[in-house]
Amino acid sequence: MLNAESPTSFHGIWPALVTPLHPDLSVDMPKLAAHAQSLLAQGCGGVTLFGTTGEGPSFTLEERKQTLEALIKLGVPADRILVSTSCAALLETLALTRHAALLGTHGSLMLPPFFLKGISEAGVIAAYAQVLDGVADLKPRMYLYHIPQISGVGLTHHVIRTLKDRYPESIVGVKDSGCDTAFSLGLAKAFMPELTIYVGNEPDLPALGRLGSKGAVSGLANFMPRLVHRLVLSPNAPETPAERERVLALLSVLTRYALLPAIKGMMSILSGDPAWLRVRPPLMALTDTEFTQLNQQVQGLGLTHLTR
Repeated sequence: MLNAESPTSFHGIWPALVTPLHPDLSVDMPKLAAHAQSLLAQGCGGVTLFGTTGEGPSFTLEERKQTLEALIKLGVPADRILVSTSCAALLETLALTRHAALLGTHGSLMLPPFFLKGISEAGVIAAYAQVLDGVADLKPRMYLYHIPQISGVGLTHHVIRTLKDRYPESIVGVKDSGCDTAFSLGLAKAFMPELTIYVGNEPDLPALGRLGSKGAVSGLANFMPRLVHRLVLSPNAPETPAERERVLALLSVLTRYALLPAIKGMMSILSGDPAWLRVRPPLMALTDTEFTQLNQQVQGLGLTHLTR
């Protein structure tokens, strides 16, 4: 196994699952469960459902509940699932957080309020408090999610400290996907080891690993979990600089396209299954030309080395 179980925050790699879709754009549950089980079999500590990479906000409340229930029924252990419960309406976030806790999942991942902009620190704190107070009887485990380039609202040190002090047993980690290395290092120095900081930007994993970060929620881990694992948990290994360079090279290719469709393109390339290309609007799937270009560019990087 790549991870060791923790009574609080997680260890190891918990891939931010991409969500496979049927032609009608409903969730392909057998394929999602098989993907999750494959990642667990490769040593991942768990999997993350309906995050940014999983197009979470594109699915209804009921779809997200049914998908989690089905994933568990199809054999993915509940305590190895981290659920992104973020919705524009806080009462829906509360409902999903309660649902996930009642099913015995590892915990929830929650964005700050992301629809309205210009929100004060007090407003962000109040949003989290409404959810955490609403599930206090279930003793929830929550990870704060910082991705301001998507949400439009970031997490400040003051917000994180206030929430950790107010909910010391519930707030167990921060997922920082802001892709700002200085900010990530500042979080790590300010809050670890009391609060684990996990970065979503894979090239930053070795730097965070050296400061004590013990895992990651990663989009690239959908198809290269072992390499992502090594970056954060073996940051000083001789091969780490070269592996980090390979990740940078891959990202330089993927970011020539819309990132989430490109990640699904990688899944299609590796599996030979074009169904992985489907995304929900407002995202648009790669065109045939884009997919051909991506395939050629990725093959030029040495795909077999990237996915080991």
